[in-house]
Amino acid sequence: MTVHRFTPEGMLASTPYHHVAVATGSRQVHVSGQIARLADGSPVAPGDLAGQVGQALRNTARGLEGAGAGFDDVVRLTFYVTKWAPEKITEFLTGVERVAAETGLPQPMPPASLIGVEYLFEPDVLVEVEATAVLE
Repeated sequence: MTVHRFTPEGMLASTPYHHVAVATGSRQVHVSGQIARLADGSPVAPGDLAGQVGQALRNTARGLEGAGAGFDDVVRLTFYVTKWAPEKITEFLTGVERVAAETGLPQPMPPASLIGVEYLFEPDVLVEVEATAVLE
């Protein structure tokens, strides 16, 4: 395996992601921001953060797969969520949990950041996901 994810002793342990990833390999994969759209551009789960998180992660998995990678190879995830507030965390994590097994997303997740933003691609887009992976 080219990626080793862990949380060193002394770092906050009650997070749904690891704090550190160490990767060896020479091939990097960068998946651009994925949103809750199908291949034909039609929106998925309008107004539903959990549903949009799930679809954005499905699309991220497809992008990784297209490059010969998977979530096991991911060293970094970045989530952008519109109008973020701490009370949205349950709905956000529900979306992650719903698709984790289907997409191969490990639990806890690779190192991740969740960034609150005012606006994304279009008004109905609630979340966008970026991924970085390393392959041998």
